[in-house]
Order: sequence, then structure tokens, then C-alpha cells
Amino acid sequence: MLQFIYASLAAIFYAINIPCSKLLLTKIPAASMAGLLYLGAGIGIGIIYLFQIKKEDKSKSLSKDDLPYTVAMIILDIAAPILLMQGVKTGTSSSASLLGNFEIVATTIIALAIFKEKVSCRLWISIILITLASILLSFENISSLKDGIFDLSAGSLFVLGATLCWGLENNCTRRLSEKSTYQIVTVKGLSSGSGALIVAALLGDFNSANTDRIFDTRYIPLVLLLGFVAYGLSIFTYVRAQKFLGAAKTSAFYAVNPFVGALLSFILLGEKLSAQYFIALTIMIAGIVFLIFDTFALEKDLKND
Repeated sequence: MLQFIYASLAAIFYAINIPCSKLLLTKIPAASMAGLLYLGAGIGIGIIYLFQIKKEDKSKSLSKDDLPYTVAMIILDIAAPILLMQGVKTGTSSSASLLGNFEIVATTIIALAIFKEKVSCRLWISIILITLASILLSFENISSLKDGIFDLSAGSLFVLGATLCWGLENNCTRRLSEKSTYQIVTVKGLSSGSGALIVAALLGDFNSANTDRIFDTRYIPLVLLLGFVAYGLSIFTYVRAQKFLGAAKTSAFYAVNPFVGALLSFILLGEKLSAQYFIALTIMIAGIVFLIFDTFALEKDLKND
């Protein structure tokens, strides 16, 4: 049961990211926002790690053998949040939240094709239902379905690019999930955050003469705090969940994330929840039911072995 709690908390913590980021992006450019979010995660979890380091099993520390996956994780985590923040800035918060569910599909296909992770029939049904709900929510309105029109905005493409990066990154992190969770999140946050800020500097975010990029330093503490919760605590609980559930299943639990995100967009930003939202919610719940049954079946099989 603990693994379900970890996976659910990971999704809920992350869900606050997009609507809150949408508000803050009026004060801080997208690339800088991405870097500060990850720095907040690294700093926050790093401070907690300092109080836990004596209790940590030394054999769980990251080693040279983990370097390829660690480097890949960092590079992908530099690219993904920058793409996401650009997508949130260009499009709507609710659309970005809902399109984020394509990360589940990307994670599962990569887990199956590259890392040979087992994907059961029940999990495939869950993924199909979740994908169907995500596709339904990607349309502007139901009438566009009748006309056979499916227009993807630039914002949507940025978000989809972010989900592909995170799909691969989830599988890289899965290879490290037996290592120290504190260490993984601290390294991921500080390294990816610093990398994103370097990209931001190259884009001119810190150039006061660049009037196209508003950077209000007063909001930096808020972004760091958001990063600690939405990225730090989310990644921490996500990695803990992966130790039992695997990359595909843990990612599938993120199904609750877009709905919480869309609800927060409605509350904080006044974005309306359409009829598609509630139709897709029903489909998504069905997908989650298959996911939970699949997880319980796996747990029963492990106990029998």
C-alpha cells in the first residue's frame, strides 16, 4: 500500500507545478523558471539529505557504474522543463496539464522497447484508456472531432516534446531507483537546474537590456519553493514508488496529475472545465482501476514466489 501512496503523492505534488508556473511566468522567463524549479528541488531535498546522510547505507550511493544513466537523466531534465515552461507560456495551463499524460505512453513504450520491462495486458488496457482520455482532452471542442480536425498548437508541441524527454528520463531514473533517493534528487535538481540556468543565460534572460524577457528577482523565493514541492517532493516520492512498481506503472499513476492540474487551473486561473473534462475523467478512472488491479496482481504473484 505504501507504494500507492508514494505514487499518488508524486502526481499530486507535481500537479501544482503547471498552474502555479503559469502565474509566475509573467514575472520570470521560461528557461530561468525551469532552472530555478530544479534548483529549488535540489536545494530542498539536499538540506533534508544532510540530516539523513549518517543513516544512509553507503552501498546505496551513486557510483561510476551509474554515470551513464546519471548523465542522461541530467541532460533530459535540462531539456524537458524548458520545453514544458515554453509550452505553458505559449498555451493554456489546463491544456499543458492534460497533454502531460502522454508521458505515460512515452515511458511505457520506452520501458518495453529499450529496457524490456514487462507490460501486462491489464496495463496495456489502462494505458489505452488513459491515452484515449488524453486525446479527447486535446481537442478544443467536441465539434472538431466531427469535422476530423486536430490542430496542435505550438504550445502543445513544446509540451509533447517535454513528455518524450521525461519518458526516457523516467526509465533512466528507474535504473537508479535502488540507489539513495536523497542523492538522486539532489544531484538531479542541482545539476539540471544549473544546466537550465546556463541555457537561460545564453538566451539572454539575465541581460537587463533585453526588454523582451522580464525577470523579477522578487519572485525567485516563490519559484524555489514551488520547485521544492512540485519537483523535489514529487521526484522523491516517484523514485520511492519506482522501487516496487517499475517505470511504466509508476508513470501511469500520474493519470491523476492532469485532472488535479486542470482543477487548479480552474480555481487559480479561471480556466473553464469543459464537458470533455468530465467525459475523459470517467475514461481515466477506468484506466486507473485496471492499473490498480494489475499492481495488486503483481504484488500477489511476488508473495506467492
